[in-house]
Amino acid sequence: MSAIRIVLIDDHAIVREGLHLVLERYPGLEVVGEAANREEGIETVVRSRPDIVVMDISLADIDGLPTISVIHDRVPTARVVMLTMFADAETVRESFLAGASAYVVKGASAAQLVDAIRAVHRGERYVHSSVAGGVIDDSLRWLQEGARLSPREREVLSLLAGGRTAAGIGDTLGISTHTVRRHLANSAGKLGLHGTRALARYAEDHGLRRGLDRVWVRGLGGGSPEAGAER
Repeated sequence: MSAIRIVLIDDHAIVREGLHLVLERYPGLEVVGEAANREEGIETVVRSRPDIVVMDISLADIDGLPTISVIHDRVPTARVVMLTMFADAETVRESFLAGASAYVVKGASAAQLVDAIRAVHRGERYVHSSVAGGVIDDSLRWLQEGARLSPREREVLSLLAGGRTAAGIGDTLGISTHTVRRHLANSAGKLGLHGTRALARYAEDHGLRRGLDRVWVRGLGGGSPEAGAER
C-alpha cells in the first residue's frame, strides 16, 4: 500500500519541522511538502497533490478557513486536517462548514494526530476528544432551539439563508410579505436574535437551506412544512 502523502501548512517553522520529524516516524506516512503561508501553501498542494493537508486555522494573521475551499477546487482529492490552538465549538463548526475533514488541537499527542490523518484518509471525519464534548453540547443546543421553531418558520429561514428578501420569500411560499415578517419576528423572539442578518446567519450555520430543511425537520421528528397559503 502506498504511503499517505501529507503537506504541512503552518506559519511557524519550528512547528512544521517538529511535525515533519514526528509524522515520518510512523509507517505509511510521508511528508511531501511544507508551506508557511496561504499562497505558498496552495502552490505546494497543487504541485505535490497530497492526500492530506495538515494546516493551522491562522496563517500569519490571515484566516485560513477560506484556503480550504481553494485547496478543494485545485486538488479535489486532498482532505484537510485542521491543527490549531482554538478549542471552542464555534471555531470547530466553522472549520467543518468550510470543508475541513478533521479538527485537532495543538495540545494533542502525535498518536492522536496520526489517528486523525488515517481516519480522514479512510473517508471518515475526526474531532479531537478535547473539543468533542463542546461540539456535542453545541449541537444539542442547536437542535433544542430549532425544535422550538414551527415548520413554516424553518422554511422561511431556509429561504432567508438562500438570500431571498421578505417579498421574495412570500412569492415563493404564496404568502404575504407581512406574514413573512411575522414569521421572522417570531423566530427571532424564540431564538433570542435581533435582525434578519442574525437570522440568516443562524439558518446558514444550521444547514436550513431550501431542500435540506425538510430532511432536517424529519430528523427532529416533525412533519414537512405545511401545505397551503397563509395570508
